[in-house]
Amino acid sequence: MNFYIVIPAHNEDDSIGRTLESLAKQTLLPKQLVIVNDHSTDNTQAIVESYIEKHSWISIVNVQSSDKHLPGSKIINAFYKGLDTLDENYDIMCKFDADLIFPENYLETISNHFKTKPTLGMVAGFCYIKKDEDWILEDLTNKDHIRGALKAYRKQCFLDIGKLKPAMGWDTIDELLAKFNHWEILTDESLHVKHLKPTGASYNKASKYMQGEAMYKMRYGFSITAISALKLAMKKKNLSLFNDYMSGYFKAKNENIEPLVTPEQGEFIRKLRWKGMLKKFGF
Repeated sequence: MNFYIVIPAHNEDDSIGRTLESLAKQTLLPKQLVIVNDHSTDNTQAIVESYIEKHSWISIVNVQSSDKHLPGSKIINAFYKGLDTLDENYDIMCKFDADLIFPENYLETISNHFKTKPTLGMVAGFCYIKKDEDWILEDLTNKDHIRGALKAYRKQCFLDIGKLKPAMGWDTIDELLAKFNHWEILTDESLHVKHLKPTGASYNKASKYMQGEAMYKMRYGFSITAISALKLAMKKKNLSLFNDYMSGYFKAKNENIEPLVTPEQGEFIRKLRWKGMLKKFGF
């Protein structure tokens, strides 16, 4: 299967070399890999160019957005800059982060999953972060959720969901829309990916309100948003974030911000969310 990979990067000189090295050692090499160097002021470009000299399937695009670390639109807009440089001869489209170390069999294992089950739209492993001398699961989400750091989409699924939404919450919306379009999602616990920078460690402070706005844009409604916000705040061991998330939700509601999904998709999403929540409580 032809893997195309897009990696947005902003000041990643302390990690991007290790990411590219791990991808260059894959038992199944990608056909195309483009780094989108977004307003980096460090040695990111020089490191990437050193890999381009050794591997013809790696390329780079330089863009200028902002010098802030923000989730959502900045990352996905950069992704599209890279996507625009690629042709359509791919089977699997990947959006990876620039601070990951992949096991050597990562792409081959994912390819086998896609080949085995034609109804699979998305597949990924799990992120692990270093704590003391051990690598432990970065336990921020349910195990059936694919982290935004390591997305891999079957081509038709990628097209069916309208590709990626340039907004906070894009990495949840994609899965919900995949299910809406009758695609299945698989997470493989055998694939341990080292995540060199914990999620959100370098995000701008303003991003904390964007989470609640994202829940509004997904048409969660008040009840699901409140439950999800509380759960996420507890996962991050910071209950004050609950207020931030809810503030973001109500701000978006009061400003009548345009949702990212249709009313029909929103109804499907709410039913799916309630079904998952009730299942956890044994209903």
